[in-house]
Amino acid sequence: MRLVFVHAHPDDESLWTGLAIAHHAARGDDVHVLTCTLGEEGEVIPAELRHLQLPADQPRAVDAADPLADLRRDELHSAVKELGVSTVTVLADGAYRDSGMAGTPSAAHPRAFAGADLAVSSDAVAAYLRAAEPDIVVTYDAHGGYGHPDHIRTHQATAAAVASLPDRPAFYTVVTPRSWAVEDRAWLAIHATRPEVVVPAPDETFLPSVVDDAAVTHTVVDGAALERQVAALQRHRTQVSVYDGYYTLSNNVATRLAAREAFQRIDPGSGSRWLSRRSSCGIRGWSRERAADERA
Repeated sequence: MRLVFVHAHPDDESLWTGLAIAHHAARGDDVHVLTCTLGEEGEVIPAELRHLQLPADQPRAVDAADPLADLRRDELHSAVKELGVSTVTVLADGAYRDSGMAGTPSAAHPRAFAGADLAVSSDAVAAYLRAAEPDIVVTYDAHGGYGHPDHIRTHQATAAAVASLPDRPAFYTVVTPRSWAVEDRAWLAIHATRPEVVVPAPDETFLPSVVDDAAVTHTVVDGAALERQVAALQRHRTQVSVYDGYYTLSNNVATRLAAREAFQRIDPGSGSRWLSRRSSCGIRGWSRERAADERA
């Protein structure tokens, strides 16, 4: 199979779908990554590299340099090499810029991806997909996983692009089954004991990408692929700190590395969950479900 994973920033491919990418690459599938920006607004973790981080809460001049962009591009290329990706591409040759978090002045930059004309950005994604001819396209859910404006726009642009194709690939979004989310918090409470690390409380609200287990249509569970995902995350050292069984970002909030990822197949036009002609729900592998559809 040929799979395309569409993400907003360098590191997202490894954080959100690194296990699935490594799994499919290892079994011989043709895997490609498309990133919509270079993560110019990222918060830098290593002290010796913080001079590359732009000042927070300040407007960005149109002609200002983006000192972090080249380093994050290098990190991206190193990470996808660990995952076994065939190609990695920056959308529209870098025409779009990281918008930053919701409400920040960087969102007003004329190249900010979240503020770009959706018809134009979705056309750019569609042009890439027409050339790639994937069987499967994967991106965030409609909430962008956790509400980042670039993640939301990536979902919107990718869904519109897939819907516009005459021969549509299967379209999947990243989700987390609620039972996994509960298990992961319990695990972190025991194992993520470093004093600087923050572990979400059991009753803390889950991310909007956490869904009822019955809403999940596909999973990838692969302990062997976890090693490659961890290696890829370690390449994103400006953004990610990797520990034994979990990682943190600049906010020090722990996320478990549990060797499993979940997805929901949806209709790119309506956004509704796709229902197989053979089964209304269920958790199955992508290749098996595709084969079943082709026999139907």
